[in-house]
Amino acid sequence: MSQPNSQFPSRTGTPLHFRDVVEQVMKNYKHEKDSEAHQLLREAAGHKPKAFLPQTVNPEEETVPGIVHPGSTGVIYCSDRAMANGFSYSSSHEWANLGQGAPETGPLPDGPDRPLHVDIPVDALEYAPTTGVKALREAVAKLYNHTYRQGKKSQYTYENVCIVPGGRTGLSRVASVIGDVYCSYQVPDYTAYDQVLAAFRRLVPVPTALEEEASDWSNLYQLDIKQTRKDIKSQGLAVIIASNPRNPTGQVIQGEELKELVAISRDHSTTLVLDEFYSWYIYPEDEREFGKSISSAAYVEDVNKDSVIIIDGLTKNWRLPGWRVCWVIGPKNLVSALSQSGSFLDGGANHPLQLAAIPLLDPERVQQEKLALQKHFKMKRDHVLHRLDKLGLHVQIPPSSTFYVWLNLEHLPVPLNNGLTFFEELLKEKTIVIPGIFFDINPAHRRNLFDSPCHHFVRLSFGPPLESLDKGLDAIERILRRVRKEGTKNFGHSYKKSLDGGFATGSHAV
Repeated sequence: MSQPNSQFPSRTGTPLHFRDVVEQVMKNYKHEKDSEAHQLLREAAGHKPKAFLPQTVNPEEETVPGIVHPGSTGVIYCSDRAMANGFSYSSSHEWANLGQGAPETGPLPDGPDRPLHVDIPVDALEYAPTTGVKALREAVAKLYNHTYRQGKKSQYTYENVCIVPGGRTGLSRVASVIGDVYCSYQVPDYTAYDQVLAAFRRLVPVPTALEEEASDWSNLYQLDIKQTRKDIKSQGLAVIIASNPRNPTGQVIQGEELKELVAISRDHSTTLVLDEFYSWYIYPEDEREFGKSISSAAYVEDVNKDSVIIIDGLTKNWRLPGWRVCWVIGPKNLVSALSQSGSFLDGGANHPLQLAAIPLLDPERVQQEKLALQKHFKMKRDHVLHRLDKLGLHVQIPPSSTFYVWLNLEHLPVPLNNGLTFFEELLKEKTIVIPGIFFDINPAHRRNLFDSPCHHFVRLSFGPPLESLDKGLDAIERILRRVRKEGTKNFGHSYKKSLDGGFATGSHAV
């Protein structure tokens, strides 16, 4: 057996020491079993491969009879890993959370005052209807008609609106009333779709991967309309689910493209479920375009016949994620079904905050909010892109919407060129990002993680305040500086499993 100091011939004939050979092997691994960061993910409850064979079980997860872990969303897993590295909400000011899927909630320049006080009438101490308070439903319908449907014969009414306690709840309510159908989605997309498609098994998932390189530049990381039309015809799709603007890639379809998508749904009797939570986060280059937003509601012909379902709410656009007041808009017979599913799924949204939300939907106030939001977040986007460029991390397709940067790491040296390892290294620097793997909607978790089209990416959020963004970018800069100075031998291993000081024991642990 060779000794640690023995030498091996390299391809160039230059002798290599044993440690150098090990490092070369590390630089060329292609499977998740060879990576410590990937094994940490697989060890987390709910993330082991499922459904290979009927007898395959994960006994360490199935400690309660009949209970199967669904797998956590990316933000939850990353928060858990951050806590293992010392993060806590009481010490969050010491960390840079570039993983958060929420915008900063404080006042913005030229924006309206933030709602900091809520009056609670006695009646609001009772349950609200599972479809929501009628006055709020009317306010939502009025806002959509004012913004997107002026001059159209068919108008939304309160009967087209269902108030729900959060976007995920709205999505779950919709999924619970869909029958046994093929459901199309395009990756990368919002992480919760993975759990919804796994939990509501009547929806048979039909995936398509979007790519950074494509012959049609307009479809890069956007919802691919040509592919959607093809899938409907060839696979008999009954439901299409997508975010637009798109999380995590920051792209959006609008205008004629969005009109075409709605028309495809109408012409082929296919239900279109659109997550429009980032509909205000649009960044036009022409300042005269500030204040505009996008919604498929503008292209619906008949609000009670077109099978277009819109999910939105106060979480992102109004920057009130803690309120958990959102809505689903669609044909009124959909809303009656959602009322029934809400009675056993969640029981309805917070009654006092529904009442407090009504004045926030006043069209004049909304316009002031949009203008302030778009100018401020465009400034932050440009700042982040400029700093990434200086670090040599050029974003080939900059976000034109949302508050996310879909950052490709594949040009970094191994092992930093994949999202999970990059994420673990940043935790050591008190910075959180989201590995791209979580946006690969893969309900059975069976694919080798290295084969995922999202493997080489991370999602950076510019939702937090500017100070926090710079703190996180400083951490990325420190890592890249260390790589240039030390090489990669100190990366890819020695990750804490918990706060008690335990470390992972993957193949690269030292």
